[in-house]
Amino acid sequence: MKKGTFLLLCGLLVLSNCTQQNDQSFTLKGKIGDWNDPATIYLSYWSEGNENLDTLQLQKGSFSFTGNISEPAPARLILDYTGEGMGQAAQAGHILYLYLENGTVKLNSPDSLQNSQFIDSPINEEHQAYLEYVGGQIQDLAARMNQKVMQATPEQMKDTTFMAQLNREYTQLLAERSQKQQQYVREHPDSYFSIEALSESVSSDFDVEAIEPLFLSINEKHRESFTGKAFAQRIEAAKTIGIGKKAPDFTQNDPEGNPVSLSDFQGKYVLLDFWASWCGPCRQENPNLVKAYAAYNDKGFEILGVSLDNKDGKEAWVNAIEKDGLTWTQVSDLNSWNNEVARMYGVRAVPQSYLIDPEGVIVAQNLRGEALEEKLAEIFGQ
Repeated sequence: MKKGTFLLLCGLLVLSNCTQQNDQSFTLKGKIGDWNDPATIYLSYWSEGNENLDTLQLQKGSFSFTGNISEPAPARLILDYTGEGMGQAAQAGHILYLYLENGTVKLNSPDSLQNSQFIDSPINEEHQAYLEYVGGQIQDLAARMNQKVMQATPEQMKDTTFMAQLNREYTQLLAERSQKQQQYVREHPDSYFSIEALSESVSSDFDVEAIEPLFLSINEKHRESFTGKAFAQRIEAAKTIGIGKKAPDFTQNDPEGNPVSLSDFQGKYVLLDFWASWCGPCRQENPNLVKAYAAYNDKGFEILGVSLDNKDGKEAWVNAIEKDGLTWTQVSDLNSWNNEVARMYGVRAVPQSYLIDPEGVIVAQNLRGEALEEKLAEIFGQ
C-alpha cells in the first residue's frame, strides 16, 4: 500500500468479436461521459508476473485497449480527468479494478470511472460475486488504515504504541477476511478466484498441512494457471523456510549497485525485512525498526532490508530509506513481486520478516513492535 492509496491489481481481458486475433488476445472498450483531451486513461495489467501499462487519451469519452494474455489477468483502469498524471489520479481514487479475459468486454458510464458498469462480462461478474462474499477488495481495508495514517500527527507517527495499535487493527481485519476467503475455496472449488482467495489468505508462515489439501481441492485447470503454479511454489517454500530451518543465502544489489549477500552478516543476529516504499504498514513499522536498530546494533544486531519496489520506483525506494531514517543495508532487484529473494522466501505480502541467528538459522518470523523488542531483549540479556 501507498500512503493515501493502496494499489493492488484486479482486471479485465477481452477478445475482439470483429477481427481475427489469436486465442490469447483481448480488447477492452469503454465510454465514460464525454471527456476529451487532456483526460487520459491508463490500463495496467499483469500477465505471468509482469506488469504491462498502456495509455490513451479519451475521445468523447471513448477508449479501446488491446493486448495479449495467457489467462485471466488482474488489471486496473486509472482515469486522469485533468492531465495531472497517473500518480495524482491514483491517489485521488480514480481507479477501477477488473479482470481481463479472452474476448471483447465493454464498459459504460454516464460521467465517471467509479460509475462504470460492465456489459456482459462473466469474469467480472464472478469476481464481483467473490468480492461480495469476502467483504470487498483488500485495498479497501488498506485504504482505511492509510486514512488513519494520513490523519495522524507527527508525534503519533513517532509513537510506537500508537503505530502498533494500527498494525493490530489491520492484522485483525486481514484475519477476518482470510477466514472468509478459505471458506470461499471450500464452497467454490471450480471458481478461478479460489486461487486468488487462497493466495491472499495466507502469509509465508502458513500451516502447510492445512493449506495444501485446500489447494489440491481446487479445479486442476486453475492450479495449472500461472497464479496456481506460483502458489504451488509458495507451498514448497513454506516446507523449507521456517523457524528452525537454515535461511537460504542470496545476493542482491544495494541502491548504489553494490552486491550484498545474506552470508555477509554471518555471526550476527539479522532481521531479514521485506518491505516497499509504497507499503503503508511497512512504513508504519519502520519507527519500531529504527528504535530496535539503535538499541541493539552495537550488540550484534543487524537488519537487511529487501525492497519489493520496481524499476520505476527506485527513486521512491531511495527517498523512503532517507525519510524513514533507515541506516541499515538495503537491497533489491527492483522487480516488485517478482523479486528473486521474495519468491525464494515465498513472500506475497509485506511487511514480512525473519529473524536469523548467527549460525544462519531462522529463529522467529514477523516480529513487529513490542514483540521484536521483547525478543531482542531476551537474546541480548536486557
